[in-house]
Amino acid sequence: MANIGFIGLGIMGTPMAANLIKGGHSLVTYTVGNTPQSLLDAGAKQAANSTEVAQASDIIIVMVPDTPDVEAVLFGENGVAAGLSKGKIVIDMSSISPVATKEFAKKINDLGCEYLDAPVSGGEVGAKAASLTIMIGGSQAAFDQCESIFALMGKNITLVGGNGDGQTTKVANQIIVALTIEAVGEALVLASKAGADPAKVRQALMGGFASSRILEVHGERMVKRTFDPGFRINLHQKDLNLALTTARQLGLSLPSTAVAQELFNACVAHGGAAWDHSGMVRALEILANHEIGQ
Repeated sequence: MANIGFIGLGIMGTPMAANLIKGGHSLVTYTVGNTPQSLLDAGAKQAANSTEVAQASDIIIVMVPDTPDVEAVLFGENGVAAGLSKGKIVIDMSSISPVATKEFAKKINDLGCEYLDAPVSGGEVGAKAASLTIMIGGSQAAFDQCESIFALMGKNITLVGGNGDGQTTKVANQIIVALTIEAVGEALVLASKAGADPAKVRQALMGGFASSRILEVHGERMVKRTFDPGFRINLHQKDLNLALTTARQLGLSLPSTAVAQELFNACVAHGGAAWDHSGMVRALEILANHEIGQ
C-alpha cells in the first residue's frame, strides 16, 4: 500500500480521501481548517502544512479550487515542493489552467519528480460513490504507478496525453456540461410556460434521443427546485473562464460558452454563487418571467 498525502478536503476532497483509506492506503492530510473528524477516525494523520505532507508521502494529491490555490500549495511558503525528494509523484486533481499546469509540471519535473494533472468530473455524488471520471495528463510511467489509486476514486479513467492535456479535457467537459444544463433549462421552461407538466415532460424525454445524465439529474433538480450543491455555480464560472481564456489564447471563438457564462453571471448577481450549477435555470426563468412548475 502507498503512503499518500492529500491536500484540500472540501466537498470533493473529503470523500475522495475517505475512499483511499478504504482502499487500504495510509493517508497524511492538510487542509484549510482541520481535517474532518471522520477521516481522522478512519486513520488519517493531520500534517501542519503542505511541506510535511510531501515529506511523509510517496504520492501527493492536491484538490483545491483554482489555479492560484494550486500554485500556493505547490510553491508557496511551506509548500509541497519544499518537501519533495526524487522519485515522488505529485497529482493535481483540481480543475485549473492548462497553460499553468504545464509550467507547474516542469518545475516539479526539475526536482526529479513526476507530475500528473488529473481533474475529475462527477461532482460530490461521484466522489462519494468512487465513480468519478478522471482525465489525466502526464507520462505513461507515472500513470501506471498511480492507476490503481485512481481506480479507488473513479471508474472512467483515461490517460489523455502529456501534462496539460488532462486539464484541457476537463475544460472541454465543463463546456459540454454548461451548455447541456442551459439546453435542459430552456426546454423545461418552455414546457412549463406552455402549460405542460415539466416533470412528465422530463420523464418522456428520458426515453428518447434527448436523454442525458444532465436531463436525469439536473432536470430533476430544476423541477423539484433543489439547488443545494452539488457543484457550485461560482466554480463552474471559474471553469468557463478557463475555457474562454484558453480560447482567446488559441484565437478561437466559443460563442455558446460565452452565453452560458453570462447566464451564470446573472445567477451570481441574484445571490446564486453558491447554488448548484443546475440553478442556471433561474436566470432563464427571470428572462421568461416564469418559474418551472408555476
